[in-house]
Amino acid sequence: MSNCAAKPVYPPKMDDPNIKKVGSLLGTPLEHPKMMVQRRILQKQQSVFSQRLLQICLSSQSDGDKKKKPKGKGTRELNSSLSTKISTLQLYNKELEAQFGPFDDWVSTYELFRGKANEEEGMSDERFVGKFKGRFCLYKLSDDEAGDREDVIDTGHYSVNRGIPQNVSVQFLIRVYIVSASNLHPADPDGKADPYIFLRLGKNEIKDRDNYIPKQLNPVFGRSFEMQATFPQESLLSVLIYDFDLVGGDDLIGETRIDLENRFYSKHRATCGLPAEYSLKYCIGSSMLWEGGYNAWRDCLKPSELLSKMCRDNGVDGPHFSPGRIIVANKIFTGKTLFMHEDEPVESFEHLSLKVLHRWAEIPVVGCKLVPEHIETRTLYNKARPGMDQGQVQMWVDMFPVDLPHPGPPVDISPRKPKGYELRIIIWNTEDVILEDTNILTGQQSSDIYIKGYK
Repeated sequence: MSNCAAKPVYPPKMDDPNIKKVGSLLGTPLEHPKMMVQRRILQKQQSVFSQRLLQICLSSQSDGDKKKKPKGKGTRELNSSLSTKISTLQLYNKELEAQFGPFDDWVSTYELFRGKANEEEGMSDERFVGKFKGRFCLYKLSDDEAGDREDVIDTGHYSVNRGIPQNVSVQFLIRVYIVSASNLHPADPDGKADPYIFLRLGKNEIKDRDNYIPKQLNPVFGRSFEMQATFPQESLLSVLIYDFDLVGGDDLIGETRIDLENRFYSKHRATCGLPAEYSLKYCIGSSMLWEGGYNAWRDCLKPSELLSKMCRDNGVDGPHFSPGRIIVANKIFTGKTLFMHEDEPVESFEHLSLKVLHRWAEIPVVGCKLVPEHIETRTLYNKARPGMDQGQVQMWVDMFPVDLPHPGPPVDISPRKPKGYELRIIIWNTEDVILEDTNILTGQQSSDIYIKGYK
């Protein structure tokens, strides 16, 4: 405790031995209050200056282009200012199939059962032997064709085979991103669980038991996995959440299954979600570095290559590229196609191509909404508790054919690790303290004050 009398308060001198003693205990020399205030003002000015410098860096080129006329024929006015908004992804609170349908637009899936069903057995699991994927189409024949059915030849008018892939095996690189889980069913007597991830794709299995999260029903995993698969043999991905146990076997909390083959061949292109923006790195001066940052392009094909493939696979005329526009199926899409790179104009159709892909539903006949970059929420189930929700898992899956260019490294979604800090607090002085004590002899008012801290 210290005795604080009612008298004017002045900052102590820096040569005071008590101040030097406090500085030696803290391990760092103390700073005079005036110097401290000046240093903080200077730091604030530098911070404001740095932010303003970045704004000038992003907008100076566009301002300069407005004043100067571009040289050369066919050169358009440039505007290289970058948007400062953060690119986000779509968060679905349900399965992706609930948003876009079961992805059976190219083929339907039928369950196969052994023997003939009766009223007692019905569609029991004991009779289930597998699944069959196929398509049935009915076409009305003309009178001439109906007269001689054996001579009817499929000239392409009948679309039963349209969109069906070739009957060959295709190799894929599968990337599974498990972000988190929520509302998991308790698996331990204390009402908690020690969840970890288990993946199964055909004969391939990944057991992430060493990275279990103790005593948590809403774990944040932040884990990504790579697997090789062959369609159609290995197309069913199972994501299982187990409870870690030191003694005995681990208990299954719940699982969810995804038909990757249906997603890959679907017209909605549920292979790798389309980002909202085709991003560039921030610039220094007037130059911009391409295809970088946190929102780097993940797909193995660039937007312009992907747009060309979509048009080719669907028999659509285009794309036809020209400065400032792209024509697909006689529909014109306009946008910026000239950018500055090292003080030189560079033409790039990637941004506008991505815009066309996001508006693919506007294309006549074959148009549909393509799957954006997303996180889906899948419900976990357990056969031991049929029909009961065992929790949810937030995740997404990327698929890349191995015969296409390699997509690059996977996205790092690992959660940030906590860092330790040392907090030092200096009580320099006090003022306007309420004086509640009075000296009996002198009548001078004072107060016995002390400091408390809470964390």
